[in-house]
Amino acid sequence: MLKRFEVDTHFPSLEAPYPAVTRSSPFRNPLRLARRSRLFGLDLVVSTRAHVAAELAAMARANECVTVQFINAHCVNVVQSNPAYREALDRADFLLPDGSGLAIAARLAGVTLGENLNGTDLFPELCRCAAEAGRSIFLLGGKPGIAAAAAQAMVDRYPALRIAGVRDGYWNAGDDDRVVADINASGAAIVLVGLGVPTQEIWIDRVRDRLMARVVMGVGGLFDYYSGAIPRAPSAIRRMGCEWMWRLAQEPRRLFTRYVLGNPRFLAAAMGHAWQARDLSGRASLAFKHAVDRISAGMALLLLSPLFLLLGAAIRLEDGGPVFFRQTRIGANGRPFRMWKFRSMVIDAEARLAAIRARSERDGTCFKMKRDPRVTRVGAILRRLSLDELPQLINIFAGDMSVVGPRPALPREVVGYRREVRERLAGKPGLTCTWQVSGRADIPFEQQVELDVAYLRTRSLLTDLMLILRTIPAIVTARGAY
Repeated sequence: MLKRFEVDTHFPSLEAPYPAVTRSSPFRNPLRLARRSRLFGLDLVVSTRAHVAAELAAMARANECVTVQFINAHCVNVVQSNPAYREALDRADFLLPDGSGLAIAARLAGVTLGENLNGTDLFPELCRCAAEAGRSIFLLGGKPGIAAAAAQAMVDRYPALRIAGVRDGYWNAGDDDRVVADINASGAAIVLVGLGVPTQEIWIDRVRDRLMARVVMGVGGLFDYYSGAIPRAPSAIRRMGCEWMWRLAQEPRRLFTRYVLGNPRFLAAAMGHAWQARDLSGRASLAFKHAVDRISAGMALLLLSPLFLLLGAAIRLEDGGPVFFRQTRIGANGRPFRMWKFRSMVIDAEARLAAIRARSERDGTCFKMKRDPRVTRVGAILRRLSLDELPQLINIFAGDMSVVGPRPALPREVVGYRREVRERLAGKPGLTCTWQVSGRADIPFEQQVELDVAYLRTRSLLTDLMLILRTIPAIVTARGAY
């Protein structure tokens, strides 16, 4: 039979138990380089229990100072109404995802989490790694005798484990200095604080600068399980993610509010977070916008078919060339498509462009010229009234364009786009847009880009309706139409 553990008294001088605290370096600490997933506004470590335990023990051995906290469904509920708790979590170095609730919320939000890094399963693994690294642990929390019993259970399992000290979780607020002094005097490299959420996190945050321990972690009520005071759920129940039911059955009065009332509250918060994370409201609005676009374009094509025939005849009679002009343009996310227009230029307009490119009257990417010699007489009238754009209703009906959106760019223009300019390709191009109703070609290209990007970031059905209404006077005044 293994002997009862003894508090480790073999540590360096009490005046300076460890060298000065140094924050972990992101260049040499693998745990800091671990992937993070953002959930409920919190950055959660994506890793495995074995890796996290090994790295925490290694940081304690390397005299790196870190604070670790766990996040479970109850924590998410508490953080919504406790600013001090939220601030403590924001100042922690690592937040570890704990429990099936976080896994459910992650799936709803489309976020990837690693293993369930709950403290109850991590505790023995951390003790094993601390024993191998030769680093001592201090257990703080629980009712009298609970921390000591949990420490004994770990020493029985890992005889090389050094327990620097234990203390129950009952003391007055004014005794913080004495508790901190006791922990520092023990020379512990790792301190596990089991005072419950949010008390432990707020307490750690308040005294962390005075604790000499390298790794400090809030562990909730896990000492109760390893002391034998409360039996843990069978592994089959844990695998099903239903350990909370077992805990509720063990302590129904204490945990009724946390689980019976808290779980529905958490699920509601998880669904709300998923709605925002997946931008479901934006997607629904965008889907509705595209449906309205296609319906509107289809109706407009039917109603305007006589006008199409009239304009087509006028174009054909002028020079005998084709009625329509089709050109490759760049659509949403850089996808090319063929855009329709009534032909407003001579048949060989593209071949003549090189000869007049230097006469462009707009600085920047796009070529624009008020008296472009390539424009036909009928084409000039079409351009002034913006009638040449009407065939783009075909593109809208086909789903390549929208009624409102940034004007479609030419491939040669997109090639020269800077990174910030490419943001105007984030949505479907439109028949009209903000700068189209604000001066069209008279507006410098850089300002056009700013207006397009601003529209894409704030677009809504109301914004679209206002721009459509503003398009009518813009056509009548013909400002910038050339």
